[in-house]
Amino acid sequence: MGRRYDTVTLLTDYGLVDEFVGVMKSVLRDLAPHVAIVDLTHGITAYDVRGGALCLGRSVAYLPEGVVVAVVDPGVGTDRRAIAVEVADGAGVFVGPDNGLLAPAVALLGGAQRAVSLTNPDYRLDGDGGATFDGRDVFAPAAAHLCNGVDLLALGDEVDSSTLLPAAVPLPELTDGRLRGQVLWIDGFGNCQLNIGPDELDQIASGEDVVRLLVDGAASRTARRVTSFAELSQGAIGIVTDSYGMLALVLDRRSAADELGLAVADDVTLAAIDDGDGRDDGVRVELTSR
Repeated sequence: MGRRYDTVTLLTDYGLVDEFVGVMKSVLRDLAPHVAIVDLTHGITAYDVRGGALCLGRSVAYLPEGVVVAVVDPGVGTDRRAIAVEVADGAGVFVGPDNGLLAPAVALLGGAQRAVSLTNPDYRLDGDGGATFDGRDVFAPAAAHLCNGVDLLALGDEVDSSTLLPAAVPLPELTDGRLRGQVLWIDGFGNCQLNIGPDELDQIASGEDVVRLLVDGAASRTARRVTSFAELSQGAIGIVTDSYGMLALVLDRRSAADELGLAVADDVTLAAIDDGDGRDDGVRVELTSR
């Protein structure tokens, strides 16, 4: 017997319109009735593996010990592996597709200690449906059996953790004094998290309070560091150090994504104020922190 768990955390791109989430929960409840279920989110954009991976990575430090089932799985029904990955001396197990979705969270918890491919039919549902709902037929049953104390290695063939697929998360690029980054995530308020941290900004700001923001296809904006959202004037754009320690483009009570016409994976560039390109539309961009 392995370690028993009391909590299963769910992350999917299923949404809440269809019955998929309810069916997964029903399978969990039927097989492991003692388990509490946490809905981290079911609002990941459909098929957005990178977005799901980033969400899970942002959240993992705050999740309770137990099993995490993450399903953003455009390759369902193909030969991609279904996996379970043990971390943190057995304090947690991640269950989901081997497509990079689990990789950032696993890395943040110190890496995989044991991993298996979920191949044992004894721990799957044997339904009459096709192979398009692994959340119901593979991942939820595996999580429930883990919670009941089934050892990880009983669920299938052990795999070398070095063969698990990594996440495709871009890194910022510093070239000729300009820091080129990318929008990783846009939250429900329209705040645009970048793949740039405060220390990386300091490489081009050199301690100055003012920097320049360039969004592809638009005029550059002067940028000044302030200390709170309240210091942003009407319509001014800011950059905050968000609650996950990354820089994010924001407005005060308005959507930065709408104002700047930004979407996930769009490029932005930060540069020193004296690295002007001869254009300035007069809109101030203020850098804030919280």
